[in-house]
Amino acid sequence: MEIISGVHQIKVPLLPGLSELDTNVYVVEGSQGNIMIDSGWNRPESFALLIEKLKEDRIKLQDIKKIIITHIHPDHYGLASKVKQLCGAEVAMHRIEAGLIDLRYINFAELLEEVGKELRRNGVSQAELLEMTKASLWMNRFVVPDPPDIMLDDGDELGNGSFEFQVLRTPGHSPGHICLYEPNRKLLFCGDHILFETTPHVGFHPQSGDNPLGDYLSSLEAMENLKVNFVFPGHGPVFNSLHLRVAYILNHHEQRKKAIIRAISYGLKTAYQVAEEIPWMLEQGGVAFQDLGLQDRRLAVMETVSHLRLLTLESKVSKIDEDGVSLYLAMN
Repeated sequence: MEIISGVHQIKVPLLPGLSELDTNVYVVEGSQGNIMIDSGWNRPESFALLIEKLKEDRIKLQDIKKIIITHIHPDHYGLASKVKQLCGAEVAMHRIEAGLIDLRYINFAELLEEVGKELRRNGVSQAELLEMTKASLWMNRFVVPDPPDIMLDDGDELGNGSFEFQVLRTPGHSPGHICLYEPNRKLLFCGDHILFETTPHVGFHPQSGDNPLGDYLSSLEAMENLKVNFVFPGHGPVFNSLHLRVAYILNHHEQRKKAIIRAISYGLKTAYQVAEEIPWMLEQGGVAFQDLGLQDRRLAVMETVSHLRLLTLESKVSKIDEDGVSLYLAMN
């Protein structure tokens, strides 16, 4: 549907009944062609729905001239290649994201090995190590991993005659994640950088950079200076309270830091052991670690690692390595 004049939103599902996995795809109309922002999962049903909704909104495929990908996670990048083949659009993404495609989706054996080492280093037992290492591999089949036509950098500008976007690199959820800011209309298309119904996942990963949470908080704080009328996120509803939402997310991470420090105040613990003591999915009332599914337990462990790495850099936590396993203790 048309959210505001010239901006259409299409919710592209993964599977029926899993609306929390719907991806918001946006089409921005312009006198020099339309821009699609993100693309959704590469699944026949998702692709058919995307095409159907474009027709319902009277958007012609051949009018889509650019497809801008906020980051290369399957739900945002998966269908870009197919849409490009139909309409001849150029695909654009940050150059850092482009550099991750091969190891993530094509020659991923080395990356899997590195993920396994990281999980083992942070306390995952041998009994669940293999399954947890491969927990997200199922998503690879929902991506056509083609390279982009356009490499973007922070500060680049893209337009279509009606909307003029500034590219803002916002690392954290992914190292080359970008937002698109339209200063004339004060619109922000923010992918998974800021969500209204949940706090974005920011976990440590072999492709995340050394301090993903520090990067995320810095790029989030930079948003406080933007004048924004509407925020168009990658999931959930469009909203207009950017600064309140940024403050909420910043506070969430401060409270998470405090919870982690409490967990390691009286003895050395692995990131896995810390994650066991922290409630998760607070937006749903809180879920115990042991009640999470396998993939969510992995996300919880790696998110805990990202907090511990930042706390170590802040000299609030100390780390020692024992038999190849990292142990953490709060510095009182």
